[in-house]
Amino acid sequence: MHPEIMRELGAQHGRDLRERAHRAQLGRILGLSRRAIRRSARHLAETDAFAVPAIPDYVDGSFRGAGDEAAAPRAQAQVPAARRAA
Repeated sequence: MHPEIMRELGAQHGRDLRERAHRAQLGRILGLSRRAIRRSARHLAETDAFAVPAIPDYVDGSFRGAGDEAAAPRAQAQVPAARRAA
């Protein structure tokens, strides 16, 4: 058999194998994604039941009040000006 024909047959066989592998990979991805959707729908009620505990704002365990933000000085007001007014 002519070497060019053998090379082309080998290349065609390789392309066919890669195409089959690609389709198989897409099938696996589709199956995994469907399984993930089913599992997330099944556990949706469990995740809604989870409540995040409140995290204190200060080291002593207290929380910041609504009036604390207005009374606190802004960080920008504490930073000195980079340039002087002319």
